[in-house]
Parts: sequence; C-alpha cells; structure tokens
Amino acid sequence: MITKFATVYPGHVDLPDMGQRSTPANERRFSNEHLATVFEKTEAIARTMDELDYHAIWLAEHHFQHEGYECLPNILMLAVHLAHVTPRIRIGCGFNIAPMWHPLRLAEDFATADILTRGRVIFGVGRGYHTREVETFGAPMLDAEANRELFEEQVEIVLKAFREESFSHQGKHYTLPPVVPYRGYELRELTLVPRPIHRPVECWQPIVSASARGLDFMVRHGIKGVIGGGAATMAEGPIHGYREAAARAGRQLALGEDLCLGIFFHLAETREKAVREITPFYEEHVKMFAPLGFVPGITSAQVEAAARRGGWGAAGVPTVEHYMKTGAWFAGPPEELVAYLEDLESRFPGLQHVNMSISMGTPKAVMQEQLRWFGKEVMPRFATRAR
Repeated sequence: MITKFATVYPGHVDLPDMGQRSTPANERRFSNEHLATVFEKTEAIARTMDELDYHAIWLAEHHFQHEGYECLPNILMLAVHLAHVTPRIRIGCGFNIAPMWHPLRLAEDFATADILTRGRVIFGVGRGYHTREVETFGAPMLDAEANRELFEEQVEIVLKAFREESFSHQGKHYTLPPVVPYRGYELRELTLVPRPIHRPVECWQPIVSASARGLDFMVRHGIKGVIGGGAATMAEGPIHGYREAAARAGRQLALGEDLCLGIFFHLAETREKAVREITPFYEEHVKMFAPLGFVPGITSAQVEAAARRGGWGAAGVPTVEHYMKTGAWFAGPPEELVAYLEDLESRFPGLQHVNMSISMGTPKAVMQEQLRWFGKEVMPRFATRAR
C-alpha cells in the first residue's frame, strides 16, 4: 500500500523561457546571483512540502551546471540547513555521486548530518551520468565498467564504516588504513568518527540499466531502489528485476517492496489543460536529458533536433503524451491521478514509496502550487486508508 509520498528536486533555477522554441540547452548561461537562487527555491519547496506532511524531498548532487538545470553541489550541507528550518520532512540524498568522493569523507559527512538532523537525512548513492562532473573530479565516467567497479568498492567501504566499530579494507582502489606507524603502534584498523547514530542506515540507489550485476549488488548490501522520477523514466522491467534479484539472494519480496517509483506529474482541471501546461516543462526535460541518454526510445536524429530551437514535430521528437501512455508521466485532474495511483497499488502490492516529481524547468510558484494541490486533494486519499 502506498503510504509515503515525496518529490525529486534536482535543483533547477527558474528559467526565463522554456520549451522547444526557447533557448537551446547548451546556450543557457546565468549569472552567479541567479544560480544561487536555487537555495531559496529549495527552502521554499521544502517548507511547502513539510506543511503538507510529505514524507521526503529528494535532492540531487551536481556540479558546474551554468545552464541552471541542476545547481546543488552539496546536498548533505543543504540537508542540515533544511532540517533547521522545517520540523518534520526528511531530506533524501538522491543521490550523492560516490565516484566524486573519497568514500570515508562521504561516510563522515553523512554521519555528521545524521546526528545534527536527528536522523532526518536519507542516505543515497549513485554512479553519476555527467562526464563534465565525474571526469573533472578525476573519476571514470566514459569507461562505464571502470565507473561501476570504483562505485561498488566505494559503497562497500562506506557501508562497512557505518556498520562496524572498527574496520579495514583492501581492494583494487583503496587500502584502508595504509599500514603506517602511528603513536607507537602499526595502524591496522580505523573507526569512523562519528558513525551514524540512527542505525541501521537506510540506503537508496537509482535503478537505471537494471542489470543483474547491479541489482544483485544492491540486494546483497541491503540497498533499496528508486525507479524513475529523476533522470530515468519509470519502467516495469526493473520492478520485476529487483524482486528476482532478491529471490536469488534468498529473500522473498512482494512486487514493489523496497522500491520507490517516480512519476512526473502536472495537475489541472482537465487533461487537455494539464497537457498544454506541462508541455514546455517536458520539452525542457528533453533538452536537458536526451543528449545524456535518459529519454527512452529517442533516436540520435531526434536528439539532434531537440538541441535546436523548434521543428521537433517534423523530426518526430516524442511528445509528453507518448510517455503518458507508458505511465512515466501524468497530466490531468486529481481524481484521475488517484485512480492512476490505485492502479499502481493493485499491480505492485509491496509498493509504499512514490516520488511525485515535477519536470525540469518548472518555476518555483508552479512547483509549490502543484505540490499543494497534490497534498490536499490526492495524498489524503492514501493517508486515510493507511490509518
């Protein structure tokens, strides 16, 4: 039964123009002052969600995006701030990009945030998808196998540091601690100081490719999965794949259990009005994510067309209605969204978590309006049944 609603906010600033006929993605550049408005926007959205009793706001770690799309470089630091200005809502790391961190610095920073926020931060890790970010920090992104290998070793270190009073690690990339003399003895083990107080640490990871290797790794380490609602699009295959991986590990899960499904949504009085209003935001999403491979089914020619101003129809770039048919996007009145979520419940009986995400480029005022509308007319239908 669905009981916990959240949203994914990757940190886009308000844009002066949106959609296929507006400024192409690679031509966007904003002043530092405007890029810094992302923090006030994040706080405003978090306050709105907290007032309506949402479970969590998920933030995304990104770097160097002068285009204004993803402008939050340190989500743990921001999470501590948000916990000081809101009384209840949890703040999700969706996600800390492990290859851009030393794993022990990531573990320490999360543990600090866990303590300072009294357990309100949700830990999450990802491999990354921007070469500009990951490769700039000296980690592999173009070499996908090297990226995965590094990521898996880093996550193992982080979780070991969380869970064990003292630990050591020897792998391809890290020997922790190094064997060195220290205050009269030879160093053989480390203790993370501080460790998280609120244990066991709940850990989440995005599911994108849904490879057997990746899913087996997640299940082996007790990592829960987020499908859709961010860069990737929700799909049914990974939902079954995660349960199959759990079964291989000897765990029997209900379909949807230990997963969070993400849906892009926009409410209006009619379906037609909702589609009309969401279209420029959806098109901004395509401009941002299509060149990165996160618009399923789009061809290389359509990706090139999406990088230009206008003419998308002639190139056959998919419209938002196409992805509404797949279930990854929703546009319509609240009662239809209730029915849509009830159908998800019937198909995935173990599902508890749903991210109701708002598309790239959506202005702050519209985001707050949509979250209020959902929180008042859709969410209570499920909260009442959960009690």
